[in-house]
Amino acid sequence: MNTDLTLDHSENKLWRFLLPMLLSVMFQQFYNIADSMIAGRFAGEDALAAVGASYPITVIFMAFATGSNLGSSVIVSRLFGAKDFKKMKSAVTTAFIACGILSLFLTAYGLIFCAPMMRLIRTPGNIFDAGALYLRIYTLGMTFLILYNVCTGIFTAIGDSKTPLYFLIGSSVGNILLDILFVAVFHMGVAGVAWATFIAQGISSLLALFTLWGRLKNMTGGENAPFFDKYIFNQISSIAVPSIMQQSVLSVGNLFIQVIVNQYGSVTIAGYSAAIKLNTFAITSFMALGSCMSSFTAQNIGAGRPFRIPLGFKKGIKLSLIAAVPFFVLYFLFSNQMMGLFLNESSADAIQAGSWFLKIVSPFYFMIAIKLMTDGVLRGASAMVYFVIATVPDLILRICFAWLFSPAFGSTGIWMAWPFGWIAATVLTVIFYRRILAKLL
Repeated sequence: MNTDLTLDHSENKLWRFLLPMLLSVMFQQFYNIADSMIAGRFAGEDALAAVGASYPITVIFMAFATGSNLGSSVIVSRLFGAKDFKKMKSAVTTAFIACGILSLFLTAYGLIFCAPMMRLIRTPGNIFDAGALYLRIYTLGMTFLILYNVCTGIFTAIGDSKTPLYFLIGSSVGNILLDILFVAVFHMGVAGVAWATFIAQGISSLLALFTLWGRLKNMTGGENAPFFDKYIFNQISSIAVPSIMQQSVLSVGNLFIQVIVNQYGSVTIAGYSAAIKLNTFAITSFMALGSCMSSFTAQNIGAGRPFRIPLGFKKGIKLSLIAAVPFFVLYFLFSNQMMGLFLNESSADAIQAGSWFLKIVSPFYFMIAIKLMTDGVLRGASAMVYFVIATVPDLILRICFAWLFSPAFGSTGIWMAWPFGWIAATVLTVIFYRRILAKLL
C-alpha cells in the first residue's frame, strides 16, 4: 500500500508509515550484529576482531549504497508528490542503471585493494588474513547491497514502508540460520559469516527488485518512459553525491579512529567491534526515521505544500526520542550484558572496553536522534551544502579528541571523543534547518 504524504494524516497514520521503516533498519542491523555474535561465540575472539577490523572499510562501501538510496528516494518522492508518474518511472530506471555501473566499479576496487586497505589501518598480523578474507567476500556482494538499498529508497518514496520490512525479516532470519550452519556446524569461521550475508542479501535484493518493478507497472499503466534520463540523473546525483561524501567523511574519520584502536591490540579491537555494532544499530535506526523525513519533505515540496514540513518534523522528533529510550536503557544500564552477547567470560578485558564505549555514548542518543531527523529535512529540501558542512565538525573533533585523550585514558579516551563531535554537528544542523524552513515558508 502506498501512502501519499502530502495529504493530511492523523499522527497515528504517520507513525504507521514511520514504524515499518524503523523496524526494517533494525532488522537489517540485527543480522549484522548476529554475524558478530556468532563469530565471537563460535569462532572465537580473534574472529570477532577480524570482522570488526574490516568494519570501517565496509562502512565506506555502505556509504555509497545509502547515498544511492537517498538520491533515488528524494527525486522519486518529488515526482510521486507531483503525480508525474512517467518521469517517476524514468527516474527509477535511471537510478538502477547508474547504481549498477557504480556497484561494478566498487566491486573491482574492493577486490583489488582489500589487502592494502587492511594494511593502511594497521590491522594486527594475527587477524589480518581473516579480516582481508571477510572484506573480499563482502565486496563480491556489492551489487546486491546497492540494489537492495535503492529498492528500499524507492519503496519509501512512494509511501510504502511495509514491503521492505517483509523482505528484511526474511533476509534476517535466513542470514542468521546460514550463519549458524556455516560457522557453528561447518566451522567455516569468518568466511562462513561473509558468505551467509552474501547469500541472504542477494536473494532479498532480487525479490525486492521484481516486486518493485511490478508495482511500478501498475502505477504507470505500462506507459513508456526513457530508461535513462540525463537531467534526472543529474538531479539524483545532486542528492546522492553529497550524501556519499557526508557519510564517507564520517567513515574516513572512523578509519582514523580504527588506527588508534588497533594500536591497543586484538582484545580492544574485539570489544570495540562488538560495541560499535551495537552503536550502529541505534544510529542507523535514527537514520531510518530521518530518511522517512526526507521522503515527507520532498513529497510536500513537490506538491507545493511546504507548510506541512514543520508538522511532520515535530512528529518525527517525538518518535525518534521515544526510539532512543530503549537503546539508552540497554546500553547504559546493561552494557556488560549486551557485550556478553558477543563474548564469553574468558574475554573480560574486551567486554570491559566495549562496555565503557556504550556507557559514554548512549546518553547522547537523544541529541543525535534530533540531528539525524533534521538531516532528513535538509536532504528532502536538497540543501546538500548545509547537510555536508554539518558533518565536518563531527569528523575533526572526534579525531582530535581521540588523539588527545587516548594517551592519558587509554582506549576509554578514544570513546570520550564521540560526544564532542555529536554536540557540534547537532547545533549546526539545527541552525541550518531553521534557515531552510525560513526560505520555504
